[in-house]
Amino acid sequence: MPDIIGIIGTGTMGRGIAQIAAQAGYTVLLADAREGAAPEARSALAATFAKLAEKGKISVGEAEAATERLSAVAPDSPELAACSLIVEAIVEEIGAKKALFSSLESIISPGCILASNTSSLSITQIAAGCLQPERVAGLHFFNPVPLMKVVEVVEGLSTSPVTISRLMEFAKNLGHTPVRAKDTPGFIVNHAGRGYGPEALRLLEEGIADVPTIDRILVEQAGFRMGPFELYDLVGLDISAAVMETLYQQFFHEPRYRPSPLVRSRVEAGLLGKKSGRGFYDYQDGRILRTSQSDSPACPPKPVWIPENETTLRDLIASLKGDIDTGKTPSADSLLLIAPLGGDASGTAARLKLDPRRIVAIDPLFGFDRHRVLMTTPATLPDYRNAARALFARDGKPVSLIHDSYGFVAQRVVANIVNIASDIAQMGIASPLDIDTAVRLGLGYPMGPLAWGDALGAAKILAILDNLHGNTKDPRWRASPWLKRRAELGLSLLSVEA
Repeated sequence: MPDIIGIIGTGTMGRGIAQIAAQAGYTVLLADAREGAAPEARSALAATFAKLAEKGKISVGEAEAATERLSAVAPDSPELAACSLIVEAIVEEIGAKKALFSSLESIISPGCILASNTSSLSITQIAAGCLQPERVAGLHFFNPVPLMKVVEVVEGLSTSPVTISRLMEFAKNLGHTPVRAKDTPGFIVNHAGRGYGPEALRLLEEGIADVPTIDRILVEQAGFRMGPFELYDLVGLDISAAVMETLYQQFFHEPRYRPSPLVRSRVEAGLLGKKSGRGFYDYQDGRILRTSQSDSPACPPKPVWIPENETTLRDLIASLKGDIDTGKTPSADSLLLIAPLGGDASGTAARLKLDPRRIVAIDPLFGFDRHRVLMTTPATLPDYRNAARALFARDGKPVSLIHDSYGFVAQRVVANIVNIASDIAQMGIASPLDIDTAVRLGLGYPMGPLAWGDALGAAKILAILDNLHGNTKDPRWRASPWLKRRAELGLSLLSVEA
């Protein structure tokens, strides 16, 4: 017979954990400090089970049985002594969590595990207030709990291996995938997530492209499910600002996690995203008010000159039936096409001694089948810019135009994601496989970051990072030693070390 578990805190997360536990056959004791909250949660969960039965997701008998497994009790009820596990999902305040666990120790059995669903607080610090810190661990679920099938099992400095093993098994019994993490700021998912939205914010700060263009590139070219600015608006800029600023402080101002003033200023103005009707986007009836995409301007075609080693660009121009300038040096009127990795159009033009007025760069990192991203120098003439845009839109593929940047939009974002994940592996926070599993399931990225690095080529990612670091001198672009060594040796980022 499954064990009895307690859930303290019956808000959204507590209810979600209780739902999947009751459906998995566990007897669940619901408790909350607010009077009447636990019975309310039980009634709401009963309605949820009934609705699932109406939709055919579970049978009527299963719905009734799951409801019968739920009981509402007081937070100090002696009934909690029967629990083998108690999960807290209360307010995200370290003092409140420590006080709760300390008070529970006088009620629960010696073998009962105390697990915190915290997303950002130190498990070690929470456990420090307990008489048996070895039985305290993190059990971080994601919202909505029934749909987000990953849970971080977090090991504090005092957590025993037995406690971790039992929680891993519990998560599997719920039908979730457990990933094991050490107790560090952000654990795996929130830590790894610093590579996506924050880098998009920096692109916006630098004036490389506007909000819709950055979102469109990352969805259509790189394959993310949702653009970073739409995601910020959905989550709420107040929540996102708190996470960014907290992690930056917890990592003692590590440059990779530097917050953006663009978020804080919007929060102070009350522009919180979808819930306030305006954030990075404006909303009407809960939907983004989008502006129409402009068509590529009509422009007479120009011959295209390509550096000798860029064979993929030659194939692309040929497939579009463009006129290729085959000279070793470009003719006087040719469009000059380059494809830098981690570099910008201006610097590449200067290095190759090419006329910056005729230069257009194209991002080669993801190929050219889904979305083509073009970049100009400050000197690029409109006729050459428009000719390039018209050429690359000739077969109906979407084309975006951005200002000069060290690294294109997707290059910067994806290289940053892979680099941060590599640092998580370097620090031993989690195994490479658990990092990828946690990010793929917890953030919904197209691939786990380390598998993505393998697919694109670790050496190519390293080249982007090294070029960005060399060109900008920004320490946030320094390559992780873990990534650098594997790229130099030609090893997979997901390989298990001997």
